[in-house]
Amino acid sequence: MKLTDIVTPFFFLASLLQMSGSSTTLRCESLLLGQYTCQEPEIDTETQSAKGCRENRTVPVPCMPAEEISCVGLDGKVMTYNGTVVGFLKEKPCRWTNGYSFETSLLLSIFLGMFGIDRFYLGYPAIGLLKFSTLGFFFLGQLVDILLIATQVVTPSDGSDYIIDYYGAGLTKIVMDKFTFVKPPDT
Repeated sequence: MKLTDIVTPFFFLASLLQMSGSSTTLRCESLLLGQYTCQEPEIDTETQSAKGCRENRTVPVPCMPAEEISCVGLDGKVMTYNGTVVGFLKEKPCRWTNGYSFETSLLLSIFLGMFGIDRFYLGYPAIGLLKFSTLGFFFLGQLVDILLIATQVVTPSDGSDYIIDYYGAGLTKIVMDKFTFVKPPDT
């Protein structure tokens, strides 16, 4: 294979792009941080989580490219933006709730936990039936469940988060994964 066999198609493609007068314009979704602003999601007053939050724990929010930025927008057309027109939607993290109240599950665990009502409410019927038939594992299981629900270790069986009042005891779990970095100590 000769060098001209490789270079000739490249120059042919470059000349076609030049003749057509087209330039490659990036999509608005690939703008860098600082080249756009996004709105905050609207919060539902009943669940204290974002309206439209999906099961994958994200909600789409509208984002506006900054002034004098040209990119391909939602409609597929190249446009120069002025900072107030929506150019794309971005996924933001949110709390997905599915109707299970933290206060209700904790009160059920305290007062009716010996009968397994708390586990039935959270969607764990097998454990609820076992607690019912053994009086909450002879009251020891009830005590353990009170602690597990109060610390939010036991959550609803569908994977959703609890509905918690705005000033309630919401917990954020911090996990370590391959994207977590440990800051070295100052020397």
